Amino acid sequence: MLREYQQRSITDLYNWFGKNEDGNPCLVLPTGSGKSWIVAALCRDALQQWPETRVLMLTHQKELIAQNAEKMRLVWPNAPLGIYSASLRRKDAGEPITFAGIQSVRGKSEILGHTDLVIIDECHLLNNDQAGGYRTLISELLKINPALRVIGLTATPYRLGQGMLTEGDDALFTSLVEPVSIEELLAKGFLAQLRSKRTETRFDTSAVHKRAGDFVESELAAVIDTEMGNRDAVQEIVRRAESRRSWLVFCSGVEHAEHICDELNLQGVIAECVTGKTKKSERERILKEFKQGKIKAVTNANILTTGFDAPDTDLVAMLRPTMSPALYVQMAGRGLRPKSHTDHCLILDFAENVQRHGPITNVRPPRKGGKGGEAPVKDCPECFEIVHLSAKVCPGCGYLFESEKDEQKWRLANDDIMGLTGTKIGVSKWKWVRHVSKGSGKEMIKVRITARFQTSR
Repeated sequence: MLREYQQRSITDLYNWFGKNEDGNPCLVLPTGSGKSWIVAALCRDALQQWPETRVLMLTHQKELIAQNAEKMRLVWPNAPLGIYSASLRRKDAGEPITFAGIQSVRGKSEILGHTDLVIIDECHLLNNDQAGGYRTLISELLKINPALRVIGLTATPYRLGQGMLTEGDDALFTSLVEPVSIEELLAKGFLAQLRSKRTETRFDTSAVHKRAGDFVESELAAVIDTEMGNRDAVQEIVRRAESRRSWLVFCSGVEHAEHICDELNLQGVIAECVTGKTKKSERERILKEFKQGKIKAVTNANILTTGFDAPDTDLVAMLRPTMSPALYVQMAGRGLRPKSHTDHCLILDFAENVQRHGPITNVRPPRKGGKGGEAPVKDCPECFEIVHLSAKVCPGCGYLFESEKDEQKWRLANDDIMGLTGTKIGVSKWKWVRHVSKGSGKEMIKVRITARFQTSR
């Protein structure tokens, strides 16, 4: 049975289609919200209401294909489902619902045939212009069925170098549908809290050039992957981890991931490494043992940002600086799932990504052709917790920031709305007017109050 916000997501999509005769929506859902369940319920509902519907579910990783298909079977055991993925050694065609890998079906529009609905998981990987495998396949499918509609799903509806997924004349997506926020899921206990710390070990990336908006990987690795830097970083991870059980480390390149793994083992931590070079059977073993708690730490390079679900991950170490807010959110998001043994996940930000992009609830999306704005964060001077710029009290240690210390002098009494003890305030008149926010376009009520002061002596 779907959670309320998951059903709300489907309802919001139907409402959007009811109001828009053309165009394609992008459904924005936080990491850990259960996108697979929503997709499964949406497919079942579409076919049960309109039996002739043909649905194509696309993604880029075999793990995501298998995960989505598994949820489909749980929601609808007798679903008319086929899988088309060379990595999974399946090439089922002709079923009403097809879960496919883009690498396996690009250029195979004739085999897929008439398609009514394409659902794309992790759709922030698409280009906003007419380029890439996804856009090519959709163009070919549109020739077969001009009425084809597309639904995108992502936690990060933006892409480095091109801005929001809805920007540009050739953008595939026309609107964002945002049914639920990270804050709501945290409040309802569906996500775990993230706690971030500024580390003592830091990397100087000032001399690293950028290509396509992000750091040049070879130059980045040369700066970060040093014997001293690796040793210092791992020592700090071990020291700060304390009793944490399950560590995920994001590294700057394959060799860096291997070196950090070696250093962890030298310092007495059971660790393994996963990269693009890791054999399929070995990778499956490592990740299985990591989830079982047999392996404490897994280092990786650009592998476990999407499609990887290990809920008990209670420490994420970011040793991979990035200018991409999407990559940053995906890395941090690995720690969002509720855990069996703690209520939060510690983020050790060696890469200064939090300072660069801000809290994941308030990331500055990249401007088209540029980067986002300045991140609204600050550090706690006592415990080095990274908090929002507006925070008055550190959630890590309770430290009171200076502005709040000043405000302590003016604490409110029951009848003291201005914080001036001994002063009585009355309202002589008030007036409310309708107001539309220039920033969000939302309707609000603006209240103007005229006050009178009487000071006791």
